[in-house]
Amino acid sequence: MAKGSVDLVELVDRHFDSSNQAWLLGAGISFDAGLPLMAGLTAQVRSLSQGQPHQGLIDAVVDELPASAHIEHVLSQLGDYSAIAARVATNSVAIGGRDYSLNDLQHAHEAVTNAIAETIRWGYVAANGEVPALIGSRGSSLTKVEHHSAFVRAIFEKRHAGLWDRRRPIHFFTTNYDTLLEDALSLGKYSHWDGFHGGAVAYRSHKYGASPKFEGMRAAVVKLHGSIDWVLGEEGSVWRVRDADTYPAHRGRVLIHPQSTKYVSTQKDPFAAQFDIFRRVLDGPGELVLGVVGYSFGDDHVNEELDRALSAPGGKITLIAFCRENDALPACLRAWLASRHGDSVFVLTEKAIHWGGREPAHVKVQGEHGWWTFNGVTSFLQNGGHSHE
Repeated sequence: MAKGSVDLVELVDRHFDSSNQAWLLGAGISFDAGLPLMAGLTAQVRSLSQGQPHQGLIDAVVDELPASAHIEHVLSQLGDYSAIAARVATNSVAIGGRDYSLNDLQHAHEAVTNAIAETIRWGYVAANGEVPALIGSRGSSLTKVEHHSAFVRAIFEKRHAGLWDRRRPIHFFTTNYDTLLEDALSLGKYSHWDGFHGGAVAYRSHKYGASPKFEGMRAAVVKLHGSIDWVLGEEGSVWRVRDADTYPAHRGRVLIHPQSTKYVSTQKDPFAAQFDIFRRVLDGPGELVLGVVGYSFGDDHVNEELDRALSAPGGKITLIAFCRENDALPACLRAWLASRHGDSVFVLTEKAIHWGGREPAHVKVQGEHGWWTFNGVTSFLQNGGHSHE
């Protein structure tokens, strides 16, 4: 192993001692916790629609989308069609040769989000060959919090041990709907802010454009795509509720970052506010280390924010992405590595470490580096990268 490779691992490792640190987390971090990736979630939600009144509509929407589309694309399409139906005189749209009313579209949207919530709440493990799928349920949940707890412990008890009062809160930006990250922080007794105020039932107190109140908090959790425990209440209010609560009155479950004009206008908060915080942290003063794990770089909105921040004059962001390389890195990562700000981009995969426009370092000839997984990142934070050589 070349000395330069060793030094590069140590360089990456030292970045996580930064006093200004944030993380971008995706669905991959919850896979070992018993939750599906997007393909598995899509398949299960479609399975739950079988025999239901909205099945024909969902099938028609899926038929007109690319084969690579997943359940978030289906919801976005339903939202867009709802906006059109609300504007036209008939209050309906034609999909797959059949007319669907605005009520049909809204019912399907709510049914899909409820199916997502049920799947994420109790867990789902997709079938693997002859091994059948495992489906969690109330009283028989498949979800586990241990991996998330180990991750936050590695950050706060290894990297920030005894120093948190002199450091800024760590921001956790996540595209996940599950509550495992917040649960792990609470179980570890790490104070955190999430934009809500209250107890088991809480109201969304943070508003778009306001400065978040992080004083005294060790972490901030910013859920970019919503959460299984958020509901949209009367007059646009957003509530965090328990699973069985029948109050407060609400108009459907808030889960997915909306795409249509109508949904954007009626749900400006919390989604616009969440991305506003993301932008503020990326644009903030001083050097920022942004770790990325479990995220496949498939969200154009998130990628645009990262691209803007990395390419800004005088940019102060160091991006460290842990991801699977397979045959090639995601296109945006390749572009950032090759750009003029490539020296601020590190990508650690199962095969090598990529840094700027240089040749890959620490290349794995046989086997794989384990640092690209969620558990691997936790070990990296605890022990340094050489434990996964």
